Amino acid sequence: MSQDMKRQRQRWEKETYRPAVEKRPERKDEFTTISGSTVRNLYTPEDVEGLDYTADLGFPGEYPFTRGVRPSMYRGQFWTMRQYAGFGTAEESNKRYRYLLDHGQTGLSVAFDLPTQMGYDSDHPMSEGEVGRVGVAIDSIEDIQTLFKDIPLDKVSTSMTINSTAAVLLSLYAEAGRLTGVDADKLRGTIQNDVLKEYIARGTYIFPPAPSMRLITDIFAYCSDRMPQFNTISISGYHMREAGSTAAQEVAFTLADGIAYVQAAVDSGLDVDLFASRLSFFFNVHNDFLEEIAKFRAARRLWADVMKNRFGAKKPVSWMLRFHTQTAGCSLTAQQPENNVVRVAIQALAAVLGGTQSLHTNSRDEALALPTEESVRIALRTQQLIAHESGVTSTVDPFAGSYAIEALTGKIEGEARDYIERIDGIGGAVRAIEAGYQQKEIEESAYRYQMEVESGDRIVVGVNEFTVQEEEFGGKLLKVDTEVEKAQVERLRALKTRRGNARVCPGPAVSHRAGGRRPGRGQPDARHPRGGGRLCHAGGDQRFFAEGFRGLQAELRLNHREHRVHREKLKFCEFSSFNFEYYLSLFSKGLG
Repeated sequence: MSQDMKRQRQRWEKETYRPAVEKRPERKDEFTTISGSTVRNLYTPEDVEGLDYTADLGFPGEYPFTRGVRPSMYRGQFWTMRQYAGFGTAEESNKRYRYLLDHGQTGLSVAFDLPTQMGYDSDHPMSEGEVGRVGVAIDSIEDIQTLFKDIPLDKVSTSMTINSTAAVLLSLYAEAGRLTGVDADKLRGTIQNDVLKEYIARGTYIFPPAPSMRLITDIFAYCSDRMPQFNTISISGYHMREAGSTAAQEVAFTLADGIAYVQAAVDSGLDVDLFASRLSFFFNVHNDFLEEIAKFRAARRLWADVMKNRFGAKKPVSWMLRFHTQTAGCSLTAQQPENNVVRVAIQALAAVLGGTQSLHTNSRDEALALPTEESVRIALRTQQLIAHESGVTSTVDPFAGSYAIEALTGKIEGEARDYIERIDGIGGAVRAIEAGYQQKEIEESAYRYQMEVESGDRIVVGVNEFTVQEEEFGGKLLKVDTEVEKAQVERLRALKTRRGNARVCPGPAVSHRAGGRRPGRGQPDARHPRGGGRLCHAGGDQRFFAEGFRGLQAELRLNHREHRVHREKLKFCEFSSFNFEYYLSLFSKGLG
């Protein structure tokens, strides 16, 4: 058949296609995806000649999960419609969450401000000007209680985009549940908890890679025992794609990070089947419709192979790649922002056809400001229209068998495998990050794409073609009042005044690192990398690090050169007031 197909294609090219192109030339000499992969003029069975349905596609809900991780997919249940939100104070964000839930959102997704992400109290000098700006400010258990006021935590799934301080926010969330009568084992949701991608593409890291990995694997152990319905990590490619990676790089670098996390957990003594089912992933969905559908299918197939054959996981649930998707923020334009509604709709449709378990749709005005309620509602309605009116959810993986889709799926998988092999050759994801490998590859891809846009080879509607004389955006823009920071700081200082400070900040009597040995002369004190011996500067809960993180402190005994390199990043969290004993017990099993 293949030879006959080849002859038939050659005949079509010569007798039908070429004469037509001579009369009406094609728009470009070469057509490529956004990632730069060549797109053929026609895909035929010849392009998927080696495809084995059982081995390469299989059936939905069965290995290798190319066609989806659930047998019935959206015929049984739609994806979680989870709009990412958070700004200003916990009270303001709570109002937005209840607004979204009232309009049909089925899961919460919390955005934290930069001080919270970096472990700073709102009243710390480094927080000035950033409190509540790109997310909600959280300083205490009181803030968390306000954030989720009147929201039944046993009924909703909550995703938290938090990494370096994920352990702190997880414990606060668990305590908020306990205070409202919801036990930890009833809580559902996800913490991002993916620090490796911070070194590659985002930058909100605090500790060096090794101790960060220790924290992550301890969370795996704790949640497998105490919070079995909580996803312990969301291994994220989203930010790499935002930084300019190709689709194959996004898959490869994300899965390479996943491999590093699984290996670290296994090396710590955990059974892979004990925690693998709670691993989740987070991907970008960009404008190239066919490439994005193929990307998700390739990622599922590749991860299933990694977990089954590389790590020897025995349970089928351990082989599944479950993922959240967010439409591409980098594709949104400040010019003609109404066009973003269409971009988001195309991207969301690709995510659904690719088999996502959870989806956030960006709002039309996000290139200009945080989204307004009206814009968020349009973004949410986009998902609801796809779910209830498009018809694409009536059958499982409707694009399976498409010559173009299957060829692109195989191509992305092959390129991603090659990248993972190169990363393995360097010594794994952490070593490759330290060598700058992933960062360099992404930078080169981003440069190529930008050159295409600037030369006009790639059209961005409203930016380099089909432009209009810009007028001010007709709708309202959300602005975070500068008074928000002042009010948050005042609340925090009042809390620090009335709390039991002797209990929070016991001073020099607090125990030192494991074994009780103080750092010798000339050796930086890992408890406080800026050199001081006090564990309680600026009123923060540093006792947590002295008593709860003894193992981590031992790992942070850096030599002088390492100390100089990391001293500006090695900041300890300064969260002001939460149920202290509960938080310490959270990791007693892994760090005691």
